[in-house]
Amino acid sequence: MMQFTRLPHPSPTPDATRDALIADPGFGTVFTDHMVVIDYDEALGGWQTPTIGPRQPIALDPAASVLHYAQEIFEGLKAYRHPDGALGLFRPEANAARFNASAERLAMPALPPELFIAAIRELLAADGNWYPAVEGGALYLRPFMIATEAFLGVRPARQYKFIVIASPAGNYFKSGAKAVSIWISDYTRAAPGGTGAAKCGGNYAASLVPTGQAFAKGHDQVLFLDAAHRKWIEELGGMNLFFVFADGTVITPPLTGTILPGITRDSLIAMLGEQGLAVSESPYSIDQWRADAQSGHLVEVLACGTAAVVTAVGKVAGPDGEFTIGAGGIGQTTAKLRETLVGIQTGRIADTHGWVMRI
Repeated sequence: MMQFTRLPHPSPTPDATRDALIADPGFGTVFTDHMVVIDYDEALGGWQTPTIGPRQPIALDPAASVLHYAQEIFEGLKAYRHPDGALGLFRPEANAARFNASAERLAMPALPPELFIAAIRELLAADGNWYPAVEGGALYLRPFMIATEAFLGVRPARQYKFIVIASPAGNYFKSGAKAVSIWISDYTRAAPGGTGAAKCGGNYAASLVPTGQAFAKGHDQVLFLDAAHRKWIEELGGMNLFFVFADGTVITPPLTGTILPGITRDSLIAMLGEQGLAVSESPYSIDQWRADAQSGHLVEVLACGTAAVVTAVGKVAGPDGEFTIGAGGIGQTTAKLRETLVGIQTGRIADTHGWVMRI
C-alpha cells in the first residue's frame, strides 16, 4: 500500500466557525479543510504518491482534456457517526468497484480499490470533526477523477488526478421526510450503448434542464423514460425506483446499461427479500404505473440513492395529467426500509450483511 504524504494546513477553520457551518449544513455547500490528491502519469508508471493536504483550487492547463472531452467520473458515499463515536462507511468497496467500471467506460485508468478506500480513510481521519450533529446528518464524500493532460487531440488522456473532498450534509430534500412529487420528462437521460451506467458528469449535466423544468412546475424530482420506446420507467435524476404492490410483489427497473447500478438499490433488493417480498427486476411502463396506481394495485413507490437514502414518491405528473400513489404519503414498506437501512448505516441496527466498514 502506498504511503500518504501529509501536507500541513496553514490556516485550518477555527472551531467556532466550523461549528456554525455544520449547525445547518444543507447539502453540498459546506466543505471540510482537507482533500486527498493522487496523480496518475502513464509515462511515470501509473499512480504516484498520494497526498492529503489543504483543500484548495486545482491548477489546470487550459488544454486539459477534462475541459474539452469530459473525461471525468465520480462517486458519492457517506460516513455516519455510530453510537460509540466511531465513523462508519456503507459498502465503500462497492463504490470502488463502480468507480472502476465508470473509469473503464470512459477510457480512464483503474484505481486500486484499496487505494480508493485508503484515501477516504485519510480524509476522515483529518476531517472527522466536521461531522454535523443534525437530523439525517452525515459526512458526504466525493471521490472523483479528471483527465489533466494538456492535449487537444481526441484520445484517452495519459495524465489524471484522483481527488477526494468531503462535505457535511443534512437532509437531501428540503421537504425532509415527506413523500416527493415527480415530473415525467420529455428528455432522455441515456440510450442503449451510451454512458448511462457510468457515474460521469455528462449524464448529470444532461439532466439539469429537465430537472429545472420539474422544479419550475413545483416538483421535487424528474422521471426519465427509456430512449427507444419512450414508455419504460428508467430512473429519477439521481435515484433508482421500486414499485410495491398489494400482493406483496416488488418491481424495480432492470440494469440494461442505461441506468446507474445503485448501491442503495442493490442493498434494498436484499432487504426486501429478507422481509418476504419478491423483487422482480423487470420493465415497467408509465401507462402501467398510472393504471396500477389508479386501481389501487400499486400501494407504494420509493426512490433510493446515497444522497436521499430512501424516499417515498407520492405524486407523479406529466403533460397528460397527474396521479397519486396510495394516499400520497409515506407507506409502511418505505418507512420500514428507510428506518432499517439508516439504522444499519448509523450502527443502531445490527449489520448482518457485513456492509459497514468502521473507521
